[in-house]
Amino acid sequence: MENTLRVSREHCFDYNIVWRDDFADLPSLLEDLDLSATKICIVSDSTVAGLYADEVMNILSGKYQVNTFVFPAGEEQKTLDTVRELYRFLIEKKYSRKDLLLALGGGVTGDLCGFAAATYLRGIDFIQVPTTLLAQVDSSVGGKTGVDFEEFKNMVGAFYQPRLVYMNMNTLNTLNDELFVCGMGEILKSALIRDASLYQWIGEHRHEVLNRQPEALAHMIRECCRIKSDVVESDPTEQGIRAILNFGHTVGHAVEKLMHFSMLHGQCVGVGMAAAVWLSCQKGLLKESEMKFILQLNRYFGLPDSVSGLDADEVLKAMGSDKKASDGTTKFILLDKIGHAVVETMQISKIRGDVERILMEA
Repeated sequence: MENTLRVSREHCFDYNIVWRDDFADLPSLLEDLDLSATKICIVSDSTVAGLYADEVMNILSGKYQVNTFVFPAGEEQKTLDTVRELYRFLIEKKYSRKDLLLALGGGVTGDLCGFAAATYLRGIDFIQVPTTLLAQVDSSVGGKTGVDFEEFKNMVGAFYQPRLVYMNMNTLNTLNDELFVCGMGEILKSALIRDASLYQWIGEHRHEVLNRQPEALAHMIRECCRIKSDVVESDPTEQGIRAILNFGHTVGHAVEKLMHFSMLHGQCVGVGMAAAVWLSCQKGLLKESEMKFILQLNRYFGLPDSVSGLDADEVLKAMGSDKKASDGTTKFILLDKIGHAVVETMQISKIRGDVERILMEA
């Protein structure tokens, strides 16, 4: 299997996504970028730092002065307050515009570090070193960075591309089952919106995937990165087709917010995908047999398709405050078949019954 994927759009971005079995190639790949950096700041949360920060620091310290900024693990730390602490750390350590940030961790770390890189000194280079399945297939690719603002998900951010995405596949061995399931939510989403053959492959190889067979994971991750990079290359700032990457996120983000992040992002996407396929079927776009197959495969991988304890009106209100909503409408990403997504602008108030049905039983 090829171990490098090029992501490129003229005048916008140009970088490699690489797959390795360790961190050993980081120094040589950074050297290939011909950066002027003399210092690297590893940004990581308290969980991932305990596993990998020292190893990465030792590998890089022969060529660079390396510091580590560690923040407490958890979505609730993805805030401007944490970014402010990182700014102060970089200032005190005298990081200049020519230096480099390295995001070591999951989606929270990558989003937060990327946003800090986009805004510190009006832009400093950074690389993504994602260590979770979710981050490897989603947040590390595409250049979306940002933080949550109060109870609003990803409300503050910037489009800012990394110089390199470096995946050490062996970091997936330390993921707990819950985090692995979260990654599968984004993987199934990617296949559903863009690649029916990949979705069929996942269904046929579900046992190998669930058992984390390395070759199966590598193939699946690479294909998902290819899907996302193709979409991003055609629409880097989400003016059109990139919106399909939000399949499952319209309801999912509302659930995530109202559950106060007690449910992980991938789990909420699972609920959101169930909502989207239900609506797709109700509108006559998707066959009922396809809907049942999608929900069955979601359940096989442990993704929830409903959530209890939420009020439909609260969900609708949360959807209305999302950054993608406008004048009481929002864009729903639906399916007209497995492997092909469509964008529907819908009045939020008119789907109350559907949302109530989804909350009770998808």
